[in-house]
Amino acid sequence: MFSLATMKALQIYGISIVISMIVAVLIKVLVTVTSRVKPTAKAVEAPQMLAQASAEGISGEVIAAISSAITVVTGPHRILHIAESKRSWASQGRAAQHSHQPRH
Repeated sequence: MFSLATMKALQIYGISIVISMIVAVLIKVLVTVTSRVKPTAKAVEAPQMLAQASAEGISGEVIAAISSAITVVTGPHRILHIAESKRSWASQGRAAQHSHQPRH
């Protein structure tokens, strides 16, 4: 009734369904396990930031309000360095793609 090619196709289809279900269950288990792990909050060194900003003429209330808003949005973490970069990775990628000198 079924040809050999049809039987092989059904076998491959069945194997792919089983593998897909195993992967889906594994992802569900990983999501469940990682959602139960709570990250430890790091202390933010606000006094040092306030002293540095006060020396530059920005009031402490403004720094505190901005810091609070950032903490609410991103969660507690420490910013080590903020500086304007000359070229970002995106502009470097565009420059490499539009270069007229091929690289081998």
